[in-house]
Amino acid sequence: MNILRAIGNGFGWSSTAEQVTNNGFGWSSTAEQVTEGIDASRLTAIITGGSSGIGAETARVMAMRGAHVIIGARNTEAAESVKQSILQTTPSARIDIIHLELSSQKSVREFSDRFLSMNLPLNILINNAGVMYGPFELSEDDMEMQFATNHMGHFLLTNLLLPKIKSTAEETGIEGRIVNLSSADHLTTYRGGGINFEKINDEAAYNAKFAYGQSKLANILHANELARRLREEGANVTANSVHPGLTMTNLGRHSTIIAAVLRATTRFFWKSVSQGAATTCYVALHPSVEGISGKYFADCNIKETTANGRNETLARRLWNYSEEFSVPFISVIIV
Repeated sequence: MNILRAIGNGFGWSSTAEQVTNNGFGWSSTAEQVTEGIDASRLTAIITGGSSGIGAETARVMAMRGAHVIIGARNTEAAESVKQSILQTTPSARIDIIHLELSSQKSVREFSDRFLSMNLPLNILINNAGVMYGPFELSEDDMEMQFATNHMGHFLLTNLLLPKIKSTAEETGIEGRIVNLSSADHLTTYRGGGINFEKINDEAAYNAKFAYGQSKLANILHANELARRLREEGANVTANSVHPGLTMTNLGRHSTIIAAVLRATTRFFWKSVSQGAATTCYVALHPSVEGISGKYFADCNIKETTANGRNETLARRLWNYSEEFSVPFISVIIV
């Protein structure tokens, strides 16, 4: 069953990767445009980091299309403001807020427990939240903060919620979708393999930009390896990664000077927040993406990553590394 119905889009369950790469959407498409005509009223979606920027716009558009949206946010007051803003334009919107600090494995577990206690289905998980270019800092679990927040928290969250996503897909016949927000910055990471496993927590080796790129590469590899495992299992769930594009958000708040210079010199290449959320909403909701898994999307089309982003051996090593770190925080690692 395909509940993600779009009007006159020309795509369906049999769409190929080539068709999705030439779908008529592009750099300037907005989240509303790529979801026009889609009825998401039977879907429940979790969006991490939905209190600002791309996450907030994703929550708004998905709620507008009828989805029951669960916002996971560190700043619940900001998330409540987003909710009230959405209700002003979409009074029928269904939005719940649960506190989530992704750098804390304990908080991730508490979020999962709280959501599961609500006895809701789960069709879509959007791993959106992230931090960028921060100074060296260790999380409460002794993991470098960018890697802890951008990858490790989402890895644990996905594994904790995966049984619910799979059971929802099996019970409803509606494909489950997992979307990881990556970045073109996965191009810029540490030399010697992309992920510096031996020195992730080494302050002396730390470079804020490379550490961010490393975490964004991890988002791609995580989605790829998860997609492979889901295919082997025969689960009706897909996993993909997306690059939103250069978007005017507060993600670069730790690098104010750098961000200001970059924006001034590249202002014609920056997207609005609605344009930045388009690829996320497209991959999460559009029927043409049904059955497409383990791909990297940018500007609403399938794109090629770096060699590191296609490295299956590296993806499996990252999975094992992440699994070993998460073992104390999860009773059973799924798939």
